[in-house]
Amino acid sequence: MKQLVRVWLSLTLTLGVLTPQVFAQEADSLKKYEAPVVAQDTLKKYQDSTVHQATTKAPFFKSKAFKATIVPAILIGYGLSTIKGNGIYSSYDAQRDLQRNFPNFKTSIDDALLIAPYVELALVNLLNVKSNHDFINTALVIVKAEAIFGITVFGIKQVSDLERPNGENFESMPSGHTAQAFLAASIVHSELKHRSPWYGVGAYTIATSVGAFRMLNNKHWQSDVFVGAGIGMLSSHLAYLSHRNRWGRKPSIVMSPTYVFGQPGFALNLNLDEYKKRKQDPLYYKN
Repeated sequence: MKQLVRVWLSLTLTLGVLTPQVFAQEADSLKKYEAPVVAQDTLKKYQDSTVHQATTKAPFFKSKAFKATIVPAILIGYGLSTIKGNGIYSSYDAQRDLQRNFPNFKTSIDDALLIAPYVELALVNLLNVKSNHDFINTALVIVKAEAIFGITVFGIKQVSDLERPNGENFESMPSGHTAQAFLAASIVHSELKHRSPWYGVGAYTIATSVGAFRMLNNKHWQSDVFVGAGIGMLSSHLAYLSHRNRWGRKPSIVMSPTYVFGQPGFALNLNLDEYKKRKQDPLYYKN
């Protein structure tokens, strides 16, 4: 249990203003210059207000990191609290009730549903329903999320050493099938939520079914499924947080070779629209 707590902590612990004085001029001959001084004071107040707004940090609960980790943290936390006989409704309680009501249940549909959310994403793109990102950037996010998922899930399996309910082996915690399904569902939701929330509802319904079937097949405890769901979603969110969407940007300046009237040379092509965006927004290439 101490090892699992350490893993849990490692998963969730996932980052003067100057006021110059303005001296009034006493000489009557300089009164005509007082208006610009007032204008400077007004401008200074505006600048100080802008600096104050820029340096004021938003509350943590409104940050992207909090929004990305709160749901996975709740799922993982609940799963860890129900390991073995722990919790109000423990993993032992859930396994006993499932085996009592579905004693002969057996299916392999959970293997087929594992990547069903990805199939959903591919189908809607074939139907010209545009994702939030283009193909290259979506593929890069998926690769990063799968890498985070793989390292995390298989690493915890080796550390936790928890026996499966059917006694097959000691790699029960967490459920890799559930983690994979929720990872894919989270990506579908992120890519298509601007079109309709029902794409995400469908994907998460599939992922939840995978977790339920893993328990009905007596291959995973309740705790395994909840922790797996949290890890899957967290892997997706971390991939998006770390992605800067640089691929596919149009360069503002392009140099190309030319051959005109028998003379080789180079031509410079300046994309003024992209250059203007970059000048107006320094964070343009970081979004």
